[in-house]
Amino acid sequence: MDSKKVNSSMIESIGYDASSRTLEIVFKSSRSVWHYMDFPKKLWNRFVKAESKGKFFHQNIKGEYDECRVR
Repeated sequence: MDSKKVNSSMIESIGYDASSRTLEIVFKSSRSVWHYMDFPKKLWNRFVKAESKGKFFHQNIKGEYDECRVR
């Protein structure tokens, strides 16, 4: 999965695998890596363009998709 660093106080990087519809987020505070399953490409495109990645995460992702801590 290709990840890209983002300008955010909360999130280090984000990545998306279109074939498995998996979103990956690396959080700054804990350096933990989380995967969010069955994540739509349309929402990925909105996430990438969002001015505030943390706000977008809280409003549109957290609690809405199955998640798994990878490390």
